[in-house]
Amino acid sequence: MGRRLGQHFLFDPSILDRIVDALDPLPEDVVLEIGAGRGTLTARLAAQVGRVIAVERDRELAAFLRGERGTGKGEGFAALPGNVSVIEGDALEIDWRGLLEPVLHEPKVVGNIPYSITTPLIDKALTPPMPAAVVFLVQREVADRLAADPGSKAYGALTVGVQAVAAVERLFDVPAGAFRPPPKVDSAVVRMVPLDQPLIAEADHPAFRRFVTALFGRRRKQLVGALRGVTGRARSEVEACLEAVGVDPTARSETLPPSTFTRLFREAGR
Repeated sequence: MGRRLGQHFLFDPSILDRIVDALDPLPEDVVLEIGAGRGTLTARLAAQVGRVIAVERDRELAAFLRGERGTGKGEGFAALPGNVSVIEGDALEIDWRGLLEPVLHEPKVVGNIPYSITTPLIDKALTPPMPAAVVFLVQREVADRLAADPGSKAYGALTVGVQAVAAVERLFDVPAGAFRPPPKVDSAVVRMVPLDQPLIAEADHPAFRRFVTALFGRRRKQLVGALRGVTGRARSEVEACLEAVGVDPTARSETLPPSTFTRLFREAGR
């Protein structure tokens, strides 16, 4: 079970405990878990929070987690207490807000998420109304990109898009040997806490992402040339835009912090 969907089950107890700790669990918390797998993280969460809503795409895994096919002890399934609700479905398609609608305070989101759909799951997790925190186990290179600083090799459009709405911490690495079966890459755990005052308004998220992605698509060019290519404006207009934001026209996209990208986005849209 799970192999046909490319799942890798985390079994290392110490790492599972560190992931739970990273979520800073409280007795009143409601946690949405993406990809419950065999319930090893689910059970640990349930012991420390008020409620866990566990989403699992694999029909057989979900059935075992709900106790519909025995306890599953012989296959490494964790026994889940009564404060866990198991939802069968694709996390990208399920209405998370509908699942969490009765929750009176901000939920928390956690998961060992499939590497093939990491970016859209992060986008969905950071779509308002925002959770209190998101803790994801992702491919190590993705973790590096999420937490990267301007000017670094890993810094890119994903970095800017996420850091414009959340504070990102790269917490710790997870070796391939901590999974069964082991993946071909190493992983890392990141924590994303939504900003009290996001740098970009919710309505502007899609256009801002397109703008940033387009600029990074021209990252070898100086900003004056890259911005001309993105906006289609004359050089004089682009130079005036950069001057208004206080950016050197000869700089390159990867040197700009997210706050400057948001100012440039607003100025270029005028």
